[in-house]
Amino acid sequence: MQKATAEFGYSRVLEFLDDGISGWTFDRPGFRAMEQSIIKGEIDAVFVKDMSRLGRNYLQCGYYTEHFFPDNDVRFIAVNDNVDSSKGENELAPVKNLFNEWYIRDTSMKIRASHRIKGNSGEPLSKPPYGYKKDPDDKKHWLIDERAAEVVRQIFKLYVEGRGTEQIAGQLERSGILTPNAYAKEHGFKVSGMVSDNKYCWRSSTVSKILAQEEYCGDIINFKTFSRSYKNKKRHPNDRENWAIFQGVNEPIIEREIFEKVQQKRGTVHNKKRKNAEHNMFSGLLVCSDCGGLLHFHFNQGNRNIQYFNCSNNNGRSRTCPTTHYIRQDYLEKIVLTDLNRLIAFTNQYKDEFLRLLEKSSGFEFGQKQKSREAEMERLRHRNEEIDRLFGTLYEDKIKGNLSPERFARMSQVYEKEQEENNQKLSALSEQIKSDAKQIDTTKVFLDIVEKSTHLEKLSTEVVREFIDKIVVHHRQEIEGVTYQKVEIYYNVIGRFELPTWYTAGIGFSPGRSAVSLLRNTKNG
Repeated sequence: MQKATAEFGYSRVLEFLDDGISGWTFDRPGFRAMEQSIIKGEIDAVFVKDMSRLGRNYLQCGYYTEHFFPDNDVRFIAVNDNVDSSKGENELAPVKNLFNEWYIRDTSMKIRASHRIKGNSGEPLSKPPYGYKKDPDDKKHWLIDERAAEVVRQIFKLYVEGRGTEQIAGQLERSGILTPNAYAKEHGFKVSGMVSDNKYCWRSSTVSKILAQEEYCGDIINFKTFSRSYKNKKRHPNDRENWAIFQGVNEPIIEREIFEKVQQKRGTVHNKKRKNAEHNMFSGLLVCSDCGGLLHFHFNQGNRNIQYFNCSNNNGRSRTCPTTHYIRQDYLEKIVLTDLNRLIAFTNQYKDEFLRLLEKSSGFEFGQKQKSREAEMERLRHRNEEIDRLFGTLYEDKIKGNLSPERFARMSQVYEKEQEENNQKLSALSEQIKSDAKQIDTTKVFLDIVEKSTHLEKLSTEVVREFIDKIVVHHRQEIEGVTYQKVEIYYNVIGRFELPTWYTAGIGFSPGRSAVSLLRNTKNG
């Protein structure tokens, strides 16, 4: 290039380089520096090897060659393409710019196709998340990075115990644990984003991201994000149905059962910064029956042994809930322990009856409907294949003159409409079968948890979080001089579940009394 500039009479040369950056974008450090020098009047001419070195964006290249350079009295020369703005407009320059952009598009399509093949074959398309590292002997395989993995396990454990993401982040920071980006930089891994000056400053969003990563179960998940075009590199979240998920490829850091339990809680547990509430086993689970607000944990100022919950919207500034929905901790614990032990005993003793009642309460059937849906899908597929054959026969009849074009058009339209309707039905049935499979899987997880459990003598945070989704607390009512309180327990996966009266009566409970909507005498506190 030095020789070329000398031939055109320029001896003072300044080079601007952008190695390794796509020519599609003009937001390149070297190019921007050259642009600023031009604006300051420091440059008389711009030399490039060929038009593609300026850029591969047709519209942007046109802007700079036809407007920016002339407006700033800058001569533009593309040596190998024989373009020199001092000789007037070059008719081939726009065509060359267009071909350069087509090259980018073609390359992008090939890369996308390659990524699609790799991603669908189970090869990871992204770098290992915090807690994993690449296997030096097989770059497609991840190994557990024990130091980081221990932090991941700690985060899940704290969350299961009832800690909020803000509180977990604060605890990690106080413990002097490096943030994922700081850890990656210190250990020579690829860093995503900026590294904060405070390398121990954990954020709630970082903890939430870790809690949401299914890869910790040992899975490879591809196509979680996508770009809309080679012209726009911004990544957009992809629908889960478009993901390629390969389970159990790597050694898991978190058991799948624990991960699923955390996901169920993440949508319902509200992370309050109230220290007492975070440490109570029921925190984030108690919901007011009237306003839907959370019940907060408190203790009696005169006697700290008296611990209770009441509605946040009655006790707080807003006062939007008319009643307290007050309930004592010890009373609530007795209700939950009793109901949970009854559910465990019944499910282990009458598993088939449990599934029958679950089908009845949820509207979901575990056997017959799935078989009928699969049979219907098979019928629709066969019908579509038959329609394809009929199309071929119709076309032959039309070519031979046995069928008029008008008749062919009408019959084709009928068949096309039927096939379109069949495809819509197939899509709906496929989605329903996927939903059914997920329901079956989650129900199996719940049954596995129940089967591992026996009669519980005492509740713990782990047990409560493992079984319970939420508890709806009603305001106390007085009936004939006796105070009662209704409490509804919603279990993970199965929701509200009422045991049959013949069973509750047989173990000492009054017939007709709901197993979930428990009524108890609370006259003494």
